[in-house]
Amino acid sequence: MNTNAFPHYLKLTRLDRPIGIYLLLWPTLTALWLAADGWPPLHLVVIFILGTTLMRSAGCVINDYADRHLDGHVKRTNQRPLARGLVTEREALLLAALLALAAFGLVLFTNTTTVYMSFGGLFLAALYPFMKRYTYLPQVFLGAAFSWAIPMAYTAVGAPLTEITWLLYTANILWTVHYDTLYAMVDRDDDLKIGIKSTAILFGDADKLMVGLLQLLTWLAWFMLGVQAELKLFWWLGLAVATGCFLYQQWLIRHRERDPCFKAFLNNHWAGLALFIGAVLDQL
Repeated sequence: MNTNAFPHYLKLTRLDRPIGIYLLLWPTLTALWLAADGWPPLHLVVIFILGTTLMRSAGCVINDYADRHLDGHVKRTNQRPLARGLVTEREALLLAALLALAAFGLVLFTNTTTVYMSFGGLFLAALYPFMKRYTYLPQVFLGAAFSWAIPMAYTAVGAPLTEITWLLYTANILWTVHYDTLYAMVDRDDDLKIGIKSTAILFGDADKLMVGLLQLLTWLAWFMLGVQAELKLFWWLGLAVATGCFLYQQWLIRHRERDPCFKAFLNNHWAGLALFIGAVLDQL
């Protein structure tokens, strides 16, 4: 690999834009705390923080490789390293492989079940970037990939996969489809021109209504999770903050403008963080 291209590698992995790490990390850590029914082992906290960071970075590289002939035609992505020819295809694939191998190396410090489950996560992460060519629901595949660390957190702790596990998994898929639809609304005009599919295009003029419906379903799943897991005050305070975030996002997207839609997408970081803090404080 070209050492002079390190700044371009950094941009390729999006480590300079950590919003994706946050959106992946908060539900994963929430699952880890709920699975441990208290403070999880410190080494697992470190493994999941580093592992989600590495796999999100690898996923970004794979995504840019899949879109290398398309990103140059989209306003938001036309400065990406692969689109500009600043990184070769071979370098991108090698970087993605190294990141994935590093993440797998971390998983080896857990247990056999979690190691086996990591292959499912890798498959979903590699599959998602190509789905936008074949289905208007690529956000569902992203949700499945972003949520796979939730059952992995349970197996790593040695906890059984229960209704609570899959309720949290379902809630996270719904939440991911919601916020990635906001993300897709930013690129909708460009995506229509080049033939990329997304939920934002599928929903059309009903996009704001469908985003609201996804928010409601996500909220209901989080509410049911709180009831099933017998969570207490701090979870409900976190849910109240997330509710405020959702209402604010609806206000931001009222005119479907690019920058406010992107701002609404970014705002989900605070919803996820509030719920994580609520889960941690409840477990304490």
